[in-house]
Amino acid sequence: MECRICGAIDEHRTYTAKEMMLGMRDEHRYFECKQCGCLQIVTIPPDLARYYPADYYSYSDAEKSVNPLKKALIRMRDTWAATRHCQMGRLLHFVSPNDKLTSLRPLKLTKGMRVLDVGCGAGHLLLSLYEAGFTQVLGIDPFNREDIAYRNGLRIEKRDIFSETAQWDVVMFHHSFEHLVEQQATLQQAYDILKPGGMVLLRVPTVSSFAWQHYGVHWVQLDAPRHLYLHSLQSIQMLAKQTGFTLEQTLYDSNAFQFWGSEQYEQNIPLQDPRSYAVAPQNAPFDAQRIRDFATRANELNAAQQGDQAAFYLRKPG
Repeated sequence: MECRICGAIDEHRTYTAKEMMLGMRDEHRYFECKQCGCLQIVTIPPDLARYYPADYYSYSDAEKSVNPLKKALIRMRDTWAATRHCQMGRLLHFVSPNDKLTSLRPLKLTKGMRVLDVGCGAGHLLLSLYEAGFTQVLGIDPFNREDIAYRNGLRIEKRDIFSETAQWDVVMFHHSFEHLVEQQATLQQAYDILKPGGMVLLRVPTVSSFAWQHYGVHWVQLDAPRHLYLHSLQSIQMLAKQTGFTLEQTLYDSNAFQFWGSEQYEQNIPLQDPRSYAVAPQNAPFDAQRIRDFATRANELNAAQQGDQAAFYLRKPG
């Protein structure tokens, strides 16, 4: 088999993983490249759309009615989460954190920067940014049912990155890159539409992790067959070099999900099962203390650069 990332042809080690998020349990073969370490699906299913049902989590409605005072407090909190500016927001973030935005801090965002979010689903993260005053942002996702126009002015367009011609300061892939067939071409397109000195943020699951080594095919973030590529640190470095980027920083940001999700899969409990912690915590095979222990262990692994997901910051030369 030939690795689609580095081109190595070898008898790479193969694995068989089941679809377990929806509970279909059909089997899909993956191979782990001996050279770059990237775990990738052997055959991309021709009917991938059936693995993304209408109620797929990233398509859920992101806009909710909030009273003006709460809206102002959320705006301050999210400004602190994304930029570390706004001291009142610091306190609010301590009380009620929005951890999804903290991965943006290394980008050093200012409110005039142009930010494109690729594969953003309903645009939950972008909506938080927009409400915090970052209005030069756009989301695109070819798998959405239609364009989305939010009341505050944010737009999410139904299209892919190859249709984009404008220039951007930042291009983000928040757990969407691993779903895309054309890895090099996608990253090259991101490079081409970035301004000199611009950055790509890739947030992806990674096989350079304890969870992959420990749980193997039961690792929840393998997510067969939706995740076509599960990168290693080495394969991300190769992709960056192939497309002209410099890998400037890597931050591990995994959480307790890597444990309770994988433990459930070992017990043959799908993510959307009534016994799942994601659906009904009271029915799950974990008590509150065990979940807290999972979260503590996740933080330890992140500090040791062994968490099961990471944010990779790629810089285009200026």
